[in-house]
Order: sequence, then C-alpha cells, then structure tokens
Amino acid sequence: MENYHDKLRDLIRANDWFMGLLRAARDCNPPDWLIGGGVIRTLVWDNLHRYSEPTPSRDIDLAFFDPTDLRPERDEEVQRQLYERLPGVPWEAVNQAAVHLWVSAVYGKAVPPLVSSADGIGTWPETATATAVRLLPDDTLEIIAPCGLEDLFGLVFRRNPRQVSPEDFRRRVLEKKIVEKWPMVQIIY
Repeated sequence: MENYHDKLRDLIRANDWFMGLLRAARDCNPPDWLIGGGVIRTLVWDNLHRYSEPTPSRDIDLAFFDPTDLRPERDEEVQRQLYERLPGVPWEAVNQAAVHLWVSAVYGKAVPPLVSSADGIGTWPETATATAVRLLPDDTLEIIAPCGLEDLFGLVFRRNPRQVSPEDFRRRVLEKKIVEKWPMVQIIY
C-alpha cells in the first residue's frame, strides 16, 4: 500500500506558494488551525494530471477552533491577521466551534457542535477535500484526513455522507466543474 501521507507531504514541501500559506497561518497561530479542502485537492489533482500551471484556488480554507469566542467577527479577525501576513490570498477562516450556529441559521438544519478543527474537516463535503494540514513549530507537516487519502490520490470525487446530502453533492459536482478541470477524475454518486 502506498504511503499517501508521505506523498502529500512531499507535494506540499515542493510547493513554495503552499508552504508560504502554512508559514503565514503558523505565524498568526489561531487556535487549532488547519489549512485544507480544495487547495489540497487542487494541488494533488493538478500534479496527477501533470499540469504545468496550477488551477487557481477560489479561496484558501483555514479552519480553526476557538470555543471561547463564537462571534462571526472572530472569523474576520483571523482573516484580517492572515491578510496582513500574506496579502492577496483569498483567505476564508472559519471557527469550527461556531459552525453549528450558522449552519442552523443558513441551512435551517440542526447539526451538533464540533469538538475540534479535525472534527470539522471530517464534515467537509467530499472525501477528497476532507483533508487538511498544519505546519508545526519544528516544521513538521501534520496531516488530518478523517476520510483517508485514497480518494484524493485515486482521483475520486465522492460525497462525504457525514453532512452532505446527495442533492447538495449533485449541485456541487455541477458548480465545481470537477471533470472539466480534471478529466481523469471519477465522480461517484
């Protein structure tokens, strides 16, 4: 069995732009922070498609967990710190400790409170994007992949059943234009 954790670490370390994101996040150091989602999927799938130019990322998802401050302004404070450290990056910082509050308000469905950033990553919409990484003080890359890395490296776009409905997944497949961007990807409904 291949060691996908080592492969992912190698891809990230070889990408100066991604390492810059991680250093900026580590410098700001919001509690229990992780960078993940589409930015990791894009890095891996671009590599597996042998693209010479990276596919642009719509945003850079930074999850953090601060149960002491559930205000929406807390997300904005972290984003502001990240922008100051690394301007021009489309940061999207979300306090995973407050997700249950806005999911209820926005989508009208109750979800239980999350217990950590890793728990939040485990609810992200697709198995291949339910992956995140943190740069530790000693420069070790910590990988969080609650759904595993097989779909990410196997070019599989599959619904994460923990929180995403089949209808929402179908909508995301169309909106994200996954197969148009990465034709070798297999969509599993």
